[in-house]
Amino acid sequence: MSLDPAQFEEPINQLRRQIEEATAAEKDPAQLVALQAELTKVADEIFGNLTPWQKTLVARHPQRPYTLDFISYLFEEWTEIHGDRKFSDDPAIVAGFARFRGAPCAIIGHQKGRNTKEKIYRNFGQPRPEGFRKALRVMKLAEKFNLPIFTFIDTQGAYPGLGAEERGQAEAIAVNLREMAMLSVPVIVIVIGEGGSGGALALGVGDRVFMLEHAVYSVISPEGCAAILWKNPSAAAEAAAAMRITAIDLKRLNIIDDIVPEPNGGAHADPARAAELLAPYLEKALKELQKLKPAALPEERYKKFRKMGVFEKG
Repeated sequence: MSLDPAQFEEPINQLRRQIEEATAAEKDPAQLVALQAELTKVADEIFGNLTPWQKTLVARHPQRPYTLDFISYLFEEWTEIHGDRKFSDDPAIVAGFARFRGAPCAIIGHQKGRNTKEKIYRNFGQPRPEGFRKALRVMKLAEKFNLPIFTFIDTQGAYPGLGAEERGQAEAIAVNLREMAMLSVPVIVIVIGEGGSGGALALGVGDRVFMLEHAVYSVISPEGCAAILWKNPSAAAEAAAAMRITAIDLKRLNIIDDIVPEPNGGAHADPARAAELLAPYLEKALKELQKLKPAALPEERYKKFRKMGVFEKG
């Protein structure tokens, strides 16, 4: 079982290297056009036929844009808020205020690291209770000042360490679920990478829920599911297929509202373009939700989540 997306991306990477070499050598422009066309074709073929497990690997790609990347591309005047006013700050979740298309808003999201130092600092994007409480503090401030909230989901799950459990990990997640359900301001959720378990859902109760094309969203990681049901973590690919974790599956099941297309070769191939493709979804959703009265938002949100799931008699 491969854990490296580079294996199925290698034909794409080879073509990119050829394009770089041809550009540096100032070769015939027609050759460059032909190579670009071939790159587009190969990337479409590969990324158009990814298995659920391969999509999981793409969602975890180390160069995939994270929350702070999307903030830099989509928002202005970003001001980060730190601390939960109870214990400490949690760098695995970033939260604060900014402007979206000139209007003030709140932003909350999981944040991973790229190098070893950043990964340790961000705890690999796995929040502790203080992270969820910081997120809720910003949500409540947004509600007080009637600001829409954007949340970006990208975590394997909440941190399962002893200290986190001692400080009320499950309670912090449960409180966020309850309080987000009752917010009287628009909440727009975007799964940008890996949405895992309660750590994701604690930022995921929204009026609109979007997923990037190659993101995944599930109650547990494929490896965790395989370890429990198959007694073998190496059965992760089989588990990923059975769990219905891709954007297409979740759209079909009405868990999410829409799928945001990614650039040719995935969001990591062109983060700026990925943000550009996401922007109209955020704009449209915000305009629709701002037409509703604040008192109507919790009721509509409640109805949205109550519709999820299919129950069969048996």
